[in-house]
Amino acid sequence: MTAESGRCWLCERPLGVRIEGHHPIPRAKGGRETFPVHPICHRAIHANFSNGQLQRMGNDLTALRGDPAMASFLRWVAGKEPDFHAPTRRRKL
Repeated sequence: MTAESGRCWLCERPLGVRIEGHHPIPRAKGGRETFPVHPICHRAIHANFSNGQLQRMGNDLTALRGDPAMASFLRWVAGKEPDFHAPTRRRKL
């Protein structure tokens, strides 16, 4: 995981003190590459997508960000501080 840009892979806000590494292709599906994300962004990804869905999307940020639930999350989190935390809601099935 590299954080050279100092920005979250998903929301592009500046990274805070806590940084997690997101595998676009889940480790359970053979993924090795990680990208730096805020903990809240990481939880939002996994709350909205299964490992199979993430594997099919891979590094396609357009598909990930284009999902209606993720687009709503990204609009909501856009103005928050880098270390902002709130409970993550899971998608209703």
